[in-house]
Amino acid sequence: MKKIILIGLAMACFTMSYAQKQFFKAEKMVETGVYYYPEAWNPEQWDRDFKKMADMGFEFTHMAEFAWAQIEPTEGVYDFKWLDKALELAAKHNLKVIMCTPSATPPVWLTRKYPEVMVEMPNGQTAQHGTREQYSWSSPKYRELTTKVVEAMAKHYGNDKRIWGWQIDNEPSHYGTLDYSPAAQASFKVWLKKKYQTIDALNKAWGTPFWSGIYTDFSQIEIPNAGRQYSGNASPTSFVDFKRFNADECASYVSLQNTILHSIVSKSQFVTSNFMHGHTDVDPWRNKDLDFISYTMYPVAGYSDGVGEQGFRMGDPWRISYANDFFRPLNGVTGVMELQPGQVNWGTYNPQPYPGVIRAWLWNAFAGGLDFICSYRFRQPLYGGEQFHYGMVGTDGVTELSGGKQYSQFMKEMRDLRKLYTPNAQMPKEYAARKTALLYNADNVWETTIQPQTFQWNQVTHVTKYYSCIKTLSAPVDIIGEDRDLSSYPVVIAPAYQMVDRALIAKWTKYVENGGHLVLSCRTGLKDRDGHFFEAQWADAIVNLIGAKIALNDMLGAKMNAKVSYNGNTYLWNNWGDMLDPMAGTDTWATYADQFYAGKASVVHRKLGKGTVTYIGTDTDDGKLEKDVLKKVYESAGIGVKELPEGVMLNWRDGFWVAINYSSVNVTIDIPQNANILFGTKELTPAGVVVWK
Repeated sequence: MKKIILIGLAMACFTMSYAQKQFFKAEKMVETGVYYYPEAWNPEQWDRDFKKMADMGFEFTHMAEFAWAQIEPTEGVYDFKWLDKALELAAKHNLKVIMCTPSATPPVWLTRKYPEVMVEMPNGQTAQHGTREQYSWSSPKYRELTTKVVEAMAKHYGNDKRIWGWQIDNEPSHYGTLDYSPAAQASFKVWLKKKYQTIDALNKAWGTPFWSGIYTDFSQIEIPNAGRQYSGNASPTSFVDFKRFNADECASYVSLQNTILHSIVSKSQFVTSNFMHGHTDVDPWRNKDLDFISYTMYPVAGYSDGVGEQGFRMGDPWRISYANDFFRPLNGVTGVMELQPGQVNWGTYNPQPYPGVIRAWLWNAFAGGLDFICSYRFRQPLYGGEQFHYGMVGTDGVTELSGGKQYSQFMKEMRDLRKLYTPNAQMPKEYAARKTALLYNADNVWETTIQPQTFQWNQVTHVTKYYSCIKTLSAPVDIIGEDRDLSSYPVVIAPAYQMVDRALIAKWTKYVENGGHLVLSCRTGLKDRDGHFFEAQWADAIVNLIGAKIALNDMLGAKMNAKVSYNGNTYLWNNWGDMLDPMAGTDTWATYADQFYAGKASVVHRKLGKGTVTYIGTDTDDGKLEKDVLKKVYESAGIGVKELPEGVMLNWRDGFWVAINYSSVNVTIDIPQNANILFGTKELTPAGVVVWK
């Protein structure tokens, strides 16, 4: 039995932004909805289904994202009668509607008449009709046809008060496929010319003298294709540029629809899009023009072992929290548009979620400051590619499945919680003192993926490990870009920030000199923005900042372990290690305990102006070294922390405490005696939730 002592812990108080005030009522805190596909079901069942949604407690529904063939059955001919009827029945049962643009699934008349709109895959094959997201963002014809259908929908529903908001497309992405179509090839050349202006500038950035790769004209350039460059990547920077271009094309396509909608629809209707959490071929932050960005989340699909023997049924304990803190800071608003309803069908394997964990995910989303939660989907499908994917109700259309029952329980609890809502709740001072910014840059994900140096390196895993360490110390987190002001954060962490420039280093230096506490990890400051090493000593950009030289780095095989000594403890590592030579005035906190560099510094720390800089040169699998070093950073700065057992989440929102147990063992929460426990008990079983005020 584990026990946690809770004294003065809190989660961030989420300040209401303009968008939040406009579209969401603060006293509702979070609203819950579910996807519905009227086009897939007998119209005689629609009324029954919407009534069932309302009876279960849902407040909104979500339609039309895959219905282009029904909305525009032939080119230029639109049919909204069926959708009007569905909207009418949803309203009859007091369900608001998120209307979706259907661009994710082009109809067959379109793909047959205009085959040039399709993605061309890296092997040269053209995508076929019958899937989704198989269109090219670069295709002028597809953009033209998208414009027409979106305009028609916006004119038809743009002033309909039953429409709460709009979702653009669905999970904008090509699901791991990259587009090499003629349209993408042409657009890539235009993108490069705009960025570099001259071919000489491109040659310099791409390092084309290597392997005789010099170009004399932009017309000679092809999209780099790893499958065809079989002996290695002559220019890693060209691949990074392709990733940047790909993300820009996606953002541009989403923005095209956003511009159309905002030019037509009522200002009372929001516009968003749902990006997949953790999918890095696109960059959600590029769509700052949306009212806010939302995300999709499926914690249990065979991809995470979680914590303990039943963790695979509950998922990574920080995955929902990370998504909350990644998507919310953009405009101060976010929601989860797809939250797993139960067993799914597309994972590496598809286990049943642990009893009660779906409700725990819902509370996790609430505690992270979300404004809405939506589940995919209401009814389990009878046909198609997702037959085994659970819904709120089963294959008979009426029997509530386990996930549906848990959603109903959460929605009842939320209605009760609203009665106790306290406006303008403030973050306790001791908690605000450890507010932390985690810096993220998509370029670093792409660049280190192209040149990982070790098969064990995964940039996203490295970043999320630091995130989990911070949350285990009960610190509120904003995941932000380097363009943001850092002064409001007592602690800033930049994990493996490999690509930098002098302006960023100057910004970090000023932040520290003014009293901030900066933590950097291995692989930081090695390259410039073009992915070139600096023509100077290794990692020269950060040497003066961290007060140490990086003598060398090492990495080991997956079955090998080396050791680091820190604070009387020994830690194992094999992923990546920087061996440091500290300068005068820099303290050594940890050292390597074996290999030929035994005694070399692994972690260094120095004071600079009013603040401090800490460099963690070793990347471990379990994150225990990183967590213990971060704990010392906070404590050395006079910032108190509250360390939580593995798998336990503790958040505060709007005056309410939420504790969730993602571990596989029972946990006792020590709740203050004067607290009012609203739901649950202080004895938490796995997937247990306790809420108190």
